Amino acid sequence: MRTSRTSSLRSSVLRNLLLAATVSALAACAVSPEEDPVQIKMNDLDRRLERLERVLANQSLLELAQQLQRLQGETRELRGELEQLQHTAETAKRQQKDLYSDIDRRLQAIESARVALPITGSDGNGGTTGATDAASPAGTGGGSALPVPSGSDRANYQAAFDLLKNGQYERARAAFQQFMVAFPDSALADNAQYWLGETHYVMRNFPEALKAFRRVVENWPESRKLADAWLKLGYTEYELKNWAAAREALNRVAREHKDTTAATEAGTRLQRMTAEGH
Repeated sequence: MRTSRTSSLRSSVLRNLLLAATVSALAACAVSPEEDPVQIKMNDLDRRLERLERVLANQSLLELAQQLQRLQGETRELRGELEQLQHTAETAKRQQKDLYSDIDRRLQAIESARVALPITGSDGNGGTTGATDAASPAGTGGGSALPVPSGSDRANYQAAFDLLKNGQYERARAAFQQFMVAFPDSALADNAQYWLGETHYVMRNFPEALKAFRRVVENWPESRKLADAWLKLGYTEYELKNWAAAREALNRVAREHKDTTAATEAGTRLQRMTAEGH
């Protein structure tokens, strides 16, 4: 009886010991995730990857900032170059305008000198007449309306031009008008026709001025006075309040006679018309 109890007690103790040993073994084998070498390595790799990503992100932002600074610098340089080019262009435009004005003045002087050449001819007494004949007053010498009745086309042109320069507009008008009758085929006919228009214009006889300037552009399309004639046509139409016709003539000057003083003046008058609402 006692032997049976002892065996039973011994078996129970042995089972408990085996169970305790098994539990201990299992506990020894169960390692927490924090101590698992594989997990530790993975965590370390994760941290390194995160640091690398942050570095790359910061580097990209830095590069973008540097590129932005470079672009801003290049923009400032380009803006400076553009301002310099604009200044150079404006300076060149002013110089060009001054040059054309100077050329126009010189051409006018050449024209005046050309027609003032001495006129040599017989005076009926074996002598000669000179350039002073060009200044003879209108109405002398046989009652002719020419300023220099016995003179050439050049002498009469110069005499009429002198009357215009001296402000004797009515006498200049009559002289140029008679010149066109007496010398219709003269090489100076286009100039004379233009200055005839000018005499009408300064006396504010705009309808007659319009007719005179139109004859220039219609009869002498190759004349050196063509641009000026179109310009004065525009001015005259403006004075007559023919706004559309004025704009047409002025635009033609600007379009067909670029880089001339007449084109510059036409542009100025067009701006004025725009400001006035015409």
